[in-house]
Amino acid sequence: MAKDSLLHERLETYSHKSISQLLEDFSLSIGGLSTAAAQAMREKYGNNEIQKRKDSLPQCLRRAFLNPLTVILLTVGFVSFFADTMLSQKAAPNSLTTAPIILLMFLISGCLRFSQELRSRKATDKLTQMIHANVSVFRDGQLAELPMSELVIGDRIRLCAGDSIPADVRFISATDLFVSQAAITGESAILEKDASTLPEHTGASLAVLRNLGFTGSTIISGSGEGIVLAVGQDTLYGSFHACQSSKKNLFTLTSSSIAKVLLKFMLLLVPMIFLLLGIMHGSWVTSFLFALSVAVGLTPEMLPMVITACLTKGAIAMSKKETLIKDMNSMQVFGSMDVLCMDKTGTLTNDKILLEYYMDALGNEDSTVLDMAFINSSFHSGAQNNIDSAVLKCRRMPHHEQHFSSLLGNWKKADELPFDYSRKCVSVLAHSTDGSCLMITKGSVDAVSERCSFVRVNGKTVPMGKDRTDSIRAITEEILEDGIKVIAVAIKEIAPQRTTVTAADENSMTLLGYLAFFDAPKASAKIALEKLHRLSVQTKILSGDSAEVTASVCERLNIPASRIVTGRQIAEMTDSQLREAAENCSLFAELTPQQKVKILYALRAQGHTVGFLGDGINDIPALAEADVGISVENAVDAAKEVSDVVLLKKDLNVLEKGILEGRKTFLNISKYVHISASSNLGNIIAIVCASLFLPFLPMTSLQLILLNLLYDMICMVLPWDNVDSSLFKQPAEFSGKHLSRFMLCFGPVSSVFDILTFLFLYFFVCPTACGGHLFYEITNPALRAQFATLFQSGWFLESIWSQILILYMLRTKDIPFVQSRPSVPVLLTTLAGILSLTVFSCLPAAAGIGLTAVPPYFYLYIIVVCVCYMLVASVVKALYLKKHSRLF
Repeated sequence: MAKDSLLHERLETYSHKSISQLLEDFSLSIGGLSTAAAQAMREKYGNNEIQKRKDSLPQCLRRAFLNPLTVILLTVGFVSFFADTMLSQKAAPNSLTTAPIILLMFLISGCLRFSQELRSRKATDKLTQMIHANVSVFRDGQLAELPMSELVIGDRIRLCAGDSIPADVRFISATDLFVSQAAITGESAILEKDASTLPEHTGASLAVLRNLGFTGSTIISGSGEGIVLAVGQDTLYGSFHACQSSKKNLFTLTSSSIAKVLLKFMLLLVPMIFLLLGIMHGSWVTSFLFALSVAVGLTPEMLPMVITACLTKGAIAMSKKETLIKDMNSMQVFGSMDVLCMDKTGTLTNDKILLEYYMDALGNEDSTVLDMAFINSSFHSGAQNNIDSAVLKCRRMPHHEQHFSSLLGNWKKADELPFDYSRKCVSVLAHSTDGSCLMITKGSVDAVSERCSFVRVNGKTVPMGKDRTDSIRAITEEILEDGIKVIAVAIKEIAPQRTTVTAADENSMTLLGYLAFFDAPKASAKIALEKLHRLSVQTKILSGDSAEVTASVCERLNIPASRIVTGRQIAEMTDSQLREAAENCSLFAELTPQQKVKILYALRAQGHTVGFLGDGINDIPALAEADVGISVENAVDAAKEVSDVVLLKKDLNVLEKGILEGRKTFLNISKYVHISASSNLGNIIAIVCASLFLPFLPMTSLQLILLNLLYDMICMVLPWDNVDSSLFKQPAEFSGKHLSRFMLCFGPVSSVFDILTFLFLYFFVCPTACGGHLFYEITNPALRAQFATLFQSGWFLESIWSQILILYMLRTKDIPFVQSRPSVPVLLTTLAGILSLTVFSCLPAAAGIGLTAVPPYFYLYIIVVCVCYMLVASVVKALYLKKHSRLF
């Protein structure tokens, strides 16, 4: 297989060598490495770190400085320099400053984005460190708990059920060790591992490499110890990761939708402006420069920075609300989530299962059932679970401690068959001191009962006939209807000389009876589910428990339980039937891990954004496949590893806070894109109209690019803006169709007032300042230049004022400052932007970009036109909301 070719040569070599040879070759002590030896190994072979979804510094630099937006900016600067120095016989006074200023803008934009990404990386690393993942390592002869990243080649580690294998290892001991390699192979089969030496010609398939453990695999049951032979990128998992492209992040997904919309406008407007200006003015180079600046002007250059700033702030804010975002890009999906799938245990219930009854097949109390279950729970080495914990707590019952200690003393474990989701039971083989040998099995009622040919009734073993089967089923169903979880216990006599058992032995057993457990619903669960419903998040319960128990718990929480789909029914469904069930049903029971994944696929096929909340080994496939995998801090390591979000508290109320923060983050990004794109479109439309009659450019290419850049920099404060609570009620989503509609509605409104400003400048302000003459009446080149410069300065100021002030109107669907107030940072930044740019236009330095001071009365005009613009925009907004119900 192609996968196996990525196996490190050390693993292949030492899978065929004895343990003693391995220890000798690496000069290893069975007591583990010393601290000094570990440091030497680290310097020689590196750290146990795999760079996941994290670009290198050169990649960050390339993305910050070389992207489609900056390429356009550089092209404008290059062509400007070439046109001014090579093509023009006499350059304009400010010609040689144009290219340097554009270069400066390029450097500022790139540096800002690069620094923002570095801050984002540091914030992500800091949050990830809050998620604990340690491993048991022998160092200096002592067993210690160390971070996984500190493992080195030669470390001796101990692994138990529920652990995620932290590095590629050669097992040196194994006790009933069963491993899932699904993270590596994608296959759900559970494989047994041991410490044997493989023959030289063993195949290369991962399934036959019994003495090797691979990073990312999960210990299902048993325990073992191993010597680390590969770490970090040298592991099989690290090799896979290096060969695979990372999934699209928020910027990629959002930008692709934005780019499609903007590209359509560019393809229409840029050639039109180029040809129109070229034909009218005859300067094709200038027309080309201006057309390029239009392309830049249509594009929100700071979009990457705004997204990064929003995500960084959002992730840090969520960490304060007991929600850790491992990958900041998953916040967009978190805010867009409209279906949340979860198990009921520990989420809807207290996750504190108590043993209520131990009874025979007829419902009478029977201590033998508890004794056999206690032996099974004590001897099997699978992942810890609440059922076994509840059984083992019986040892603390008054006057029972001596009994259970004596019971364990009379039995010795020989072998076990770990639990899996196809058999739905766990068996142990135990030898008694009296010479007898029993296979003790416990598991789901149906799975165990169908393997039984006999039943113990009143101390006698009798055949399991149909009448008894029906009677037993009636008893268990009555218990299940009360929300009590029931498991069955059975035994089978095995020949004393046997030391192993297989799944084939799990037949013709004798049913002893049942254990009944109760896990009370959480008092807070009902309120939390109502909150999620108000946020338009559907909740679906995906449980491995029986249908009766699941329905009983859900009915107490007002979750509709009229229809419940079981794993057996799903196994018989077609794809279309499963999609219908996933869409219309809220309760699923008796599911295997693979069936949970099937339900997620079906929901996604219906257009939903699906989250999954889980914490156990059986949840790992669903966590990995969900649009957003959500785990909890006390989950098994493997579950936290594949999750995108980790809750520090297993409470749906915490999840609700995270969803709100995720939606706020995405809404602020969407707000920036919609408002800036529509304002830019309005400017471009006004330019096209002005070009029909103006004998000069209404704004130079440099001024247009600078205007757009300055406006985008002011918009960088939007991540700190308030968001209307009404917008939180629906999942956040971004659509190119919505963006086009918004731009075409509000862009032309801006153009109307720009054209009014053109007329006021061309027929009144500029002639007044130039001796009362219109432009075509002026023959003096210097006076003509003054006319054009004043015109461009006036429109530059009006544009920046109107673009900034319209933020207040379009940032909310409510009445600004009355029903919805901007945050203090937004208010201060926007007002400071208007003031600073206005003052700058009056300074001598403004001449470097072709600006000059405007007459004082023009500021009064700007105030009047901006007020009118905002009033008209409010009317248009009301009509827009009446038709479409949402702004973004």
